[in-house]
Amino acid sequence: MIRRQEDAIRTQAEAVPEVKPAALPRGPKPGRRSRVDMTQGALAPKLITLAAPLIAGNILQTVYNLADMFWVGRLGANAVAAVSIIFPTEWLLISVAMGVTIAGAALVSQWTGAGQPEEANRAAGQTLALSFIIAVALAALAYSGRFLLLRFLGASGPLFEPTLAYVSVIFWAVPFTFLFLAYRSVMQGAGDTVRPMYLVIFSNLLNIVLDPLLIFGVGPFPALGVAGAAWATLTSRAVAAVIGTFLLFHGGMAIRLRPAHLLPHGPTIRRLLSVGIPGGVDGAARSFSAVAMIAIVTRFGPVATAAYGIGVRVMSLVWTISGAMGQAVATGVGQNLGADQSARAARVSRLGTVMTLLAIGMMGVLAVICAAPIMRVFVQDAQVIAEGTAFLRISGWGFGFSGALMVIQGAFQGAGRTSYSMVLSVLNRWILRLPLAALLGWTFGMGPAGMWWSFLVSDVLGFFAGATWLQWGRWQKRLIAGE
Repeated sequence: MIRRQEDAIRTQAEAVPEVKPAALPRGPKPGRRSRVDMTQGALAPKLITLAAPLIAGNILQTVYNLADMFWVGRLGANAVAAVSIIFPTEWLLISVAMGVTIAGAALVSQWTGAGQPEEANRAAGQTLALSFIIAVALAALAYSGRFLLLRFLGASGPLFEPTLAYVSVIFWAVPFTFLFLAYRSVMQGAGDTVRPMYLVIFSNLLNIVLDPLLIFGVGPFPALGVAGAAWATLTSRAVAAVIGTFLLFHGGMAIRLRPAHLLPHGPTIRRLLSVGIPGGVDGAARSFSAVAMIAIVTRFGPVATAAYGIGVRVMSLVWTISGAMGQAVATGVGQNLGADQSARAARVSRLGTVMTLLAIGMMGVLAVICAAPIMRVFVQDAQVIAEGTAFLRISGWGFGFSGALMVIQGAFQGAGRTSYSMVLSVLNRWILRLPLAALLGWTFGMGPAGMWWSFLVSDVLGFFAGATWLQWGRWQKRLIAGE
């Protein structure tokens, strides 16, 4: 009797189909509630949910940039010009290593979509370690060559001393910036954009508070002038980098690192570099074009330089919102490609592009209408206001196209096709914008207005090239295919 019962139980057990481990419920993960899964459900609400914290954090970053320019502007036109000259160079350094963080976000998002959390953690750890090593090397190189850099940028005469004081500090903020960006990128790849937003808010508020204290010397703080703005940036970024790194190890989030994840892992490093190098060239093409544009602008004098610096800071609001949507689209594309849902990945990219084109286009119209009042917020010099107003009234019509192009590039980056994004950046900045700026500004004698027109024309043409590639190009392939 007992034997017959055992045989019956064994027969029932054998009749139950085997369940593979990957199909078992994985249970609650750290940080699961703050994660957004883009592989299922309605796309528009999830894309907005994913993008909203990124937009909020980036807007606050832009508010900091504007506040920084506000306080520096109280030191005079030379101080504003000094910060404006170095701003593109600083972002050139950041953009070079941002290629690694873009690659890290693509890997993390695709491993997350494929349901492989341990591989996602490893990719995150390698991204963190490699980014920091590259950042330290770049910061040391830039600091050692700062005098040659200032000569190339035309920071001579009354501009030399404030520019040197600023650059001697700000370059050492680059490694901390990279660590923080690596933290944001890997969390974004895992679909968690809420927790990084809190750290962005804290860091930028700290920066805004420190700015007037260190620039003008309030209470026990020394009056450091334009160098005070650099020290405020260095301090706030260092604090954010340390907190972000700690949370990745001990925060119970979507990504949970162990020390072993930081040890070199050949296959992951090779993939980060193969995807990250074109991404770094992409970022460098964007940022170095801004450096080259500064070199052109400074030849037209301090008024044009100050107007350009303020105008670019205002435009950075467009870039940060569009960049946030591009990052959200990159995450959605990566997760869906990791889950073998290429058609859904394409829908994510098209939806994000159209939403950005409409929303940022309306902001551009607003900038055209309110150009003069916007400039008066930052400077009282009538000549700077007039030149900056002309800049916004011309370039504002291209804001929507510029933002939509960034989203298209984000889609390519999420797929790991950073070389596609790189080609679009080279086309937009180097083949179109810079030659047009030189041709219109110097050859045709339009002066600064020629540079303002080069922004509009390059953004419109660059967008149509990118949209065509997005629609007809073959980019919807998994970065982790075959693993």
